[in-house]
Amino acid sequence: QVQLVESGGGLVQVGGSLRLSCAASGRTLSSYIMGWFRQAPGKEREFVAAISRRGISTYYADSVKGRFTISRDNAKNTVSLQMNSLKPEDTAVYYCAADRSGTSYYTPIAYDYWGQGTQVTVSS
Repeated sequence: QVQLVESGGGLVQVGGSLRLSCAASGRTLSSYIMGWFRQAPGKEREFVAAISRRGISTYYADSVKGRFTISRDNAKNTVSLQMNSLKPEDTAVYYCAADRSGTSYYTPIAYDYWGQGTQVTVSS
């Protein structure tokens, strides 16, 4: 059993930066692919970024490539999402997720555990 808790969300101005963190308990995350997803009201959950078990490989949605950076620290059992050059369309609830299968990066249904989400609002 894995529990995930996101933090770091809030209100930020257009062009600003924000860093989200996800802390895990129950089990270590070293055996899990970790991902970030986001969901705006009335919209489907959208893939944002993912990182491999050792942190060697990273994957990004085209909409955030070059602006967002995913990282992990397995010693601290955390994963982070650094968000720069934020735009109004980045406004959403952001979710941290863990996938034990090792076969999926992009599909929400393939992830086994989810955090409660943290709100990010980019104002213009």
